[in-house]
Amino acid sequence: MSSRRKRDVNLPAPYLRRIWLDPSGIADRAAYPFCVPFLRDDFELDFDRPITIIAGENGTGKSTLLEGIAVLAGYDQAGGGKGYRPVDHSNSIEVTGGELSTALRASWLPKITNGWFFRAESFFSVARYLDQVGSPSADFLSYSHGEGFLRFFQERCQRQGIFIFDEPESALSPARQMEFLKLMRRMEESTICQVIMATHSPMLMAYPGARLLRLSKYGLEPVTVEQTDHYKVMREFCNDPAGFVEGAIAE
Repeated sequence: MSSRRKRDVNLPAPYLRRIWLDPSGIADRAAYPFCVPFLRDDFELDFDRPITIIAGENGTGKSTLLEGIAVLAGYDQAGGGKGYRPVDHSNSIEVTGGELSTALRASWLPKITNGWFFRAESFFSVARYLDQVGSPSADFLSYSHGEGFLRFFQERCQRQGIFIFDEPESALSPARQMEFLKLMRRMEESTICQVIMATHSPMLMAYPGARLLRLSKYGLEPVTVEQTDHYKVMREFCNDPAGFVEGAIAE
């Protein structure tokens, strides 16, 4: 019981209040991830709401930013919770955004190390790891891709903590995305969950009351879902599906 008291706090989310770049922690500005355009010396990001959503094109650095935040929070850059090491990095030649944490500084109120870093691309590695260590409620691989994702969210994202989602919609149908929205609402209403999410889904971007930011090479800026390229493209498609696809093919 004492260990539980140490983990739980009585303050509501958000717990991570602010991050900023400390240029003195950068050894080589030309090396990844510090060469990503949005990481200027004055980079900072405030978290003033329980749910922060980041949109942006592929290659703008969304995953890099989330990996840096995740490592800062004590998670493995490949995904998982504190103390989980689902991927052996010893022989890896890939340099990940987790290196960003060496130059990131953070303000917490208070610092929370419970939660989870969910990466769509490493979900199966994490699920296998949970099976191997004997998690009594894992068994996420016995379901379809999307069902496994959703079951994972429902089982792991109900506790106090900071939850970082990198493209959670990747295996979810529109109907399952609506189920994920309901899960987000339960997390928000609990007042003990902070969510930081990168997504390409206009449906998830439209979550009421969330802070929606667009990431580009120029940095982060607040936007409405209607201002995102994702929404504009989907609106054009829905207005004329056949014509839209024909035009896209012809370009």
